Amino acid sequence: MHATTIVMVRKGGRVVIGGDGQVSLGQTIVKGNARKVRRLAKGAVIGGFAGATADAFTLFERLEGKLEQYPGQLTRACVELTKDWRTDRYLRRLEAMMLVADSEVSLLLSGAGDVLEPESTPDGAVMAIGSGGNYALAAARALIDTGMDAEAIARRSLAIAAEICVYTNGNVVIESLEG
Repeated sequence: MHATTIVMVRKGGRVVIGGDGQVSLGQTIVKGNARKVRRLAKGAVIGGFAGATADAFTLFERLEGKLEQYPGQLTRACVELTKDWRTDRYLRRLEAMMLVADSEVSLLLSGAGDVLEPESTPDGAVMAIGSGGNYALAAARALIDTGMDAEAIARRSLAIAAEICVYTNGNVVIESLEG
């Protein structure tokens, strides 16, 4: 997925999802302050997307519906969404990935049928998606065992990704939940 970096950091009883604001069309930056991280389920869930914007909004709407159908069950709602994503002819064409989290669970969702939890360490857990995702992931893994809190790690990881990935900028949006 091009055109963004989204990172999730879970540490010290807090989960943070952060994303940059750059929207690119080919080699042109068309917007620098897009909001790719949002609150869902009346603020109980946070999510970030990488990929086509209209596709991501469609998936956020569908996830919101699944969260209403399965209140308080983020994993179940995500599995049901991903089943639809894989089997529905319309949804199958959507090109996006999502990171979602509530106070207890963090997940990566993809159109390939993935519903993945991050690998946890005694210090916390991190995941990242998008064109700068691997840079942010490496930075977050390196910082997770430091004295930095979850938000500081997310911000620093996104800054490092923005220095490396041409599809990522330094205009960051952060959402967080307490565990």
